[in-house]
Amino acid sequence: MSAAVLSPEQQEFQEYARRWLAENAPPPAPERLPITPIEVMTTGQRDYLQAWQRRCYDAGLVGTDYPKEYGGGGHEGFQRIANLEFGRARVPFLINIVGLSMAAPTILVHGTEAQKRKFIPGCLSGDEIWCQGFSEPGAGSDMANQQTSAVRDGDDWVVNGHKVWTSLGHFAQWMILITRTSREHKYEGLTYFLCPIEGHPGVTVRPLVKITGESGFNEVLFEDVRIPDVYRLDDVGKGWTVAMTTLTYERGAAESAGGGGGGDGPHPTQRLIDLARATWRDGVCAADDPVTRDAIMKRAIIAEGMKQNGRRARVPALCDHPMRLPLQQKLTTSEFAQHNARLGVEIAGARSTLYKLDEKAPDQGYWPLAYMSSYGGTIAAGTNEVQRNILGERVLGLPKSK
Repeated sequence: MSAAVLSPEQQEFQEYARRWLAENAPPPAPERLPITPIEVMTTGQRDYLQAWQRRCYDAGLVGTDYPKEYGGGGHEGFQRIANLEFGRARVPFLINIVGLSMAAPTILVHGTEAQKRKFIPGCLSGDEIWCQGFSEPGAGSDMANQQTSAVRDGDDWVVNGHKVWTSLGHFAQWMILITRTSREHKYEGLTYFLCPIEGHPGVTVRPLVKITGESGFNEVLFEDVRIPDVYRLDDVGKGWTVAMTTLTYERGAAESAGGGGGGDGPHPTQRLIDLARATWRDGVCAADDPVTRDAIMKRAIIAEGMKQNGRRARVPALCDHPMRLPLQQKLTTSEFAQHNARLGVEIAGARSTLYKLDEKAPDQGYWPLAYMSSYGGTIAAGTNEVQRNILGERVLGLPKSK
């Protein structure tokens, strides 16, 4: 964000954020951090990242756009500035990704006054970790095919069912949960809850090991789990509507709502350049190979295009459709990461088969780990194929695919 488009107050905040991050960057983590929050799997990683998010929140860099009565800073337009400074400083990411980018903004839109005051502050500070209970063994891309049931019993709801691909479920205190409260209607039969997880009777969390060897994913089983009706979000039967709000935020259509995030390590294009300079093949440095140089340059051009699209999306007069560029974000960022990682593997060549525990692995084994992890990004928040359908149907006005 150029200083020319910032108000005096925003410029002051930008200078403060930049200075604070420079002076308060955390010490190195006691153990290796994963690439993204959804792969956090040890208590050491969790404690380090949770403490970092709390420090950033206390410094006023997280939740800046939320009303003060809900634990925010009450300064509209500040969060985007903080997010950019997080990225520029290359500090660790904030762990509570579900709480920041999904739970808090959804509660702000659909929650009661009591729910907003109870839940949003913990989402922003990271004191309460959240997970997402949407996907099921038979309800992935077809999210409306939810089978986890919730049956009213006085002032409670009794939940039974099975959720899967639940990132951070092993550390979460709370879950945003979709359940089926009526089998007479597919969409109108869904209801959305804020469900206690940690230590709650009837809830079982089981880790799932991915191809990377990491276990940030989980499956969560519900057996006669009781949820008070005060934890229901919006009306009975409005679960689909609330879930669409959540997915809109998750897919990046509201840039400033998430609450902040960082990216440890060098810029993606610079990381490819550094790898090429350190890689020798048949006595020739990969950075001197014209094919490799051209491939990296193409990635740099795409990165710059994404950056400028982000700027353009914030200027209504430059947008042919107000949601096109924001809704593209999920596609572009996930596929950009995947193609970058694939190029890194290609540059490293045979040495890319060395994984993160091998001391001879290039860049500490980052590239094969990033490439395998990238497939989760193209599936999460609805597959990229689903997102293309959304863009085609809702933005371009094309007929529904059969």
